[in-house]
Amino acid sequence: MSGTAPHIPVLLDEVLTALAIQPGDVVVDATFGAGGYTRAFLDAGAIVHAFDRDPDAIAAGRNWPETREDPPRLVLHARRFSEMVEVMAEAGVAGVDGIAMDIGVSSMQLDQAERGFAFSLDGPLDMRMDRGRPNAADFVNEGDEAEIADVLWRYGEERQSRRVARAIVAARPLTTTGELAEVVRKAVGYRPFSNKGGAQKDPATRSFQAIRIHVNGELDELEHGLASAEQLLGEGGRLAVVSFHSLEDRIVKNFLREAANAVPGGSRHLPEMRSSTRPRFGQVSKAIRPSQAETERNPRARSATLRAATRTAAPPLTAQEHAA
Repeated sequence: MSGTAPHIPVLLDEVLTALAIQPGDVVVDATFGAGGYTRAFLDAGAIVHAFDRDPDAIAAGRNWPETREDPPRLVLHARRFSEMVEVMAEAGVAGVDGIAMDIGVSSMQLDQAERGFAFSLDGPLDMRMDRGRPNAADFVNEGDEAEIADVLWRYGEERQSRRVARAIVAARPLTTTGELAEVVRKAVGYRPFSNKGGAQKDPATRSFQAIRIHVNGELDELEHGLASAEQLLGEGGRLAVVSFHSLEDRIVKNFLREAANAVPGGSRHLPEMRSSTRPRFGQVSKAIRPSQAETERNPRARSATLRAATRTAAPPLTAQEHAA
């Protein structure tokens, strides 16, 4: 991979508008991936610190010429984005002008069968974004049936989670993505062309999403990443977060709503809720979704949602306050 990304970054124009990058701005790309956002940030004149927990993505990024400039305009960090405050402090950067977060699995990971993220490409049952943790095969082959069902329900919103979990346990050991997908399909009685107008959505999608989120601790990572972004952005700094399903978007929406003191207005039954702290974010956007033209050009953009906001002068909450 060279400095030109081999995939299509989602909602790129909208992210650039939200960040309003000026030459010399310091910007964090919290999810480097194949580098689509980073390329656009560099072209806009930014100094970019790019994070990725996937060592393959970081290794490919080291070929970019901007990493060899003096001083470098692209600095790569093989770390989680939840660690961005500590990592930037180690790099001597106290605050940044913009942060972009593209949540979830990257196109590069989906398109590599050996990574085990997609059931459309039969490969080993892995799904790890980094190697230092148990993989999907470990979970489905060793996990308790009740735990598997809970993960499928919580992270995949799978209504037949108990039936699917029971089928997974009965079919163990499972070693490939194709094997797991077939078990899920049989468990829910999937018939691809039973509905009018074509095939229904493959039910394996929900289970694969759930297991991937669990294996990588993605929702906890997102919550910690948002809190870290709040600490790192200076007054007027801009945050742009692209998510791909309702669980992620709900976390982002609720975080920004609370940080902007945009709490529910109350009713005659419940008193109005007011925060005792000053708003930490302002100019919070409504949900921004891709145009029809973009989804036709890039079908993977269909479920994307962008939310953006601007940091105020109010001090950030501490980690303890966020956890409370």
